Amino acid sequence: MMTRAFVGALAFFLACAGCHRKSDRPLVVGMELKYPPFEMTDGQGQPAGVSVEIAHALGAHLGRAVRIENMPFDGLLPSLKTGKIDLIISSMTATGERAKSIDFSEPYLRTGLTLLVGKDSPVKGIADLNAAGRTVAVKQGTTGHLYAEGNLKNAQLLVLADETAAVLEVVQGKADAFIYDQMSVYQNWKKNAGRTRAILAPFKEEGWAIGMRKGDAELRGRVNAFLAAFRAEGGFERLGDKYLAEQKKAFAELGYPFFF
Repeated sequence: MMTRAFVGALAFFLACAGCHRKSDRPLVVGMELKYPPFEMTDGQGQPAGVSVEIAHALGAHLGRAVRIENMPFDGLLPSLKTGKIDLIISSMTATGERAKSIDFSEPYLRTGLTLLVGKDSPVKGIADLNAAGRTVAVKQGTTGHLYAEGNLKNAQLLVLADETAAVLEVVQGKADAFIYDQMSVYQNWKKNAGRTRAILAPFKEEGWAIGMRKGDAELRGRVNAFLAAFRAEGGFERLGDKYLAEQKKAFAELGYPFFF
C-alpha cells in the first residue's frame, strides 16, 4: 500500500509542467536491497525504502513505470554500462573514478566516511589506523574500501562482501575499525553499543548521486530537474521524517548536519 507522503509526491510529479508523456518502456533502476532504510525489502519481499520511493517519484516525473533490479553493489556499474539497467539509485557516492565511466546527477544527499571502532579502542581517528598491527575492515567496492587501499598502506585490510560481516569483525575485536558512511556507522553503533564506539565526524565528505550512462545529457538534465523540484516540494524532508526520524533527532543533538 502506498503511503500518504508517497501518494502526495506522486501526484505532484504527475501534475507538474515538467512531466513527460507516458512511455511504454519501463525505467529500470538498479540497487542492492541490503542497505536499510535506503534500499531494502518489506514484509512481502517487495523493494522498499528511501531509494525506492525516490525511484518511483522520478519515474512519475519522467512518465515511465519503474522496475527495480536488485543486484550486488559491485555489479551495478557493469550492469549500467552494458544496458541491463537505466539508472543506479543505490546510496552510491559520486567519485571521480566512477565518473570516468558513468555520469552522475547532482548530489541528492551529503554524508562522509566515518569509523566504527571497539568500545575500548585507543583509536581516535583515521590517522591512528595507518600503522603496522592495525586491522581495518571494509566492504568490497565501497568508497571506504577505495580510501583504505589508497591511504592506509601500513594497515592490514579485511575486504568483506557485506556490511554485517565487517561490523562483526569489530564487535569480536578482530578488526580495529570498520570504515563506512556516517549513517551506517551510527546505526551499527546503536545495535552494538556495548561493544563498539562511533567516531561520527567524517574524515572525508561525500555526496550520493544517481548514476546513468555516459553522454545522455537530456536524461541527466531531466533527472537534475526532478531532484531540484522534489527538494523544493518537500519530498526529501518527508522521506527523512518517515525513514530517519531517530537519526535526524540524534544528529541534531550531536551537532552534525542532516543528510538531505
